Amino acid sequence: DGKPAGVYCAFSEVHTQIDLERSIALSEALLEDASWGVVLVDVDLRPAVVNAHAARALGAGRTSVLGRPLGELLAQGVEELESALAHVLAEGAPPAPAELWVTVRTPEGEQRRCWRSGFVRLASPLAEEPVPLGVGWLFQDVTESRQGEQEASLLRFRAQQLHRAARAAAECEDPAEAATVHLDFALAGFADHALIDRVADGTEDAGPVRLVRVAATQSGAPGPTRIDGRAGLPVRYGEGHPAVQCVERAGSVRAGAGSLSPEDARAWAQARQWPPDAVHALCTVLRSRGRTLGAVTFLRGAGRHAFERSDATYAEDVAAHIATALDLASLTRPDR
Repeated sequence: DGKPAGVYCAFSEVHTQIDLERSIALSEALLEDASWGVVLVDVDLRPAVVNAHAARALGAGRTSVLGRPLGELLAQGVEELESALAHVLAEGAPPAPAELWVTVRTPEGEQRRCWRSGFVRLASPLAEEPVPLGVGWLFQDVTESRQGEQEASLLRFRAQQLHRAARAAAECEDPAEAATVHLDFALAGFADHALIDRVADGTEDAGPVRLVRVAATQSGAPGPTRIDGRAGLPVRYGEGHPAVQCVERAGSVRAGAGSLSPEDARAWAQARQWPPDAVHALCTVLRSRGRTLGAVTFLRGAGRHAFERSDATYAEDVAAHIATALDLASLTRPDR
């Protein structure tokens, strides 16, 4: 009849409410204001939620990333990433962050990146038994620092190789043998094959450049560089050959087979008198006492990257030692 009949009271512990609000606030902050990438991946290994930082790192908008397979976003490294996500779903989070190298497809082209990644398995707190809802993937871009570390390590290794080569060459009685010693030390981690060609007598200052093979690495079985046994016969280099251009310009010349098929790349190498598995070349001039003595050619196979500017700098350092040894060989043994 409109009179109070009692009181209904509903209550909960205040700490539970605060914990819930904090969890929600943390999730919102991670997905909006975090300075690192946050991606929630569903059990099908597809992005379900992406924050702004992660979307920029993936080279796409926040909504365009959702639901797409990772293979459409990454050109390389997707297998390692999907394997890590599957492991977290099955076994739980790893004990420490992992660094993953990936190649991201962006409107500006493919970009090689290193992401320091942490993973968290997501499960429903409302179910009696843990039910996986996906994986939380958090990452930071550490590409610049890792590349700096790699470059510093590479410079230290190359400096050590130059030092070891100089000490080994100093023990050689024959200066020509010392030149091959420098070449052998330079090949470690740098190239698969190498050739030394010397300018034929009478063509140093005038006339078309003709080059004579001095030494070459062994093709097929590994072994030390050997002195070429042909008695001063010119190498059949055509006009515009990188080694000839190198001598004419007195500088380094890089060449490559590009995107040719394996068969065409083999023909490309053989046409230049190089081993058939060569797809990248770097020719560096040999100069001593103000004279051009010839060229040294470094070759890489399909499993290696093309030569870069830093590689040319190292090759020029090696060429300076080789040129000095060859010049000394010509002074001590006129027939060379």
